[in-house]
Amino acid sequence: MPKHIRSDNGPEMTAIAVREWLGKLEVGTLFIEPGSPWENGYCESFNGKLRDELLNGEIFNTIASLHRKRSLLR
Repeated sequence: MPKHIRSDNGPEMTAIAVREWLGKLEVGTLFIEPGSPWENGYCESFNGKLRDELLNGEIFNTIASLHRKRSLLR
């Protein structure tokens, strides 16, 4: 189990339910500075590539069609 999870200040990591769940697991949270994506470069790079190469150019009518397209990119 990790001692900390590093995240941006997005709503999914500042949500009370998530913080309570991490607390039960004795996992702390570390937040990057707002406006500092270079502190989380791998995640920012992945998110940008996913958005540019998959989500921006496609319309998915179902979750299954998203999964099919994603599996083709692997």
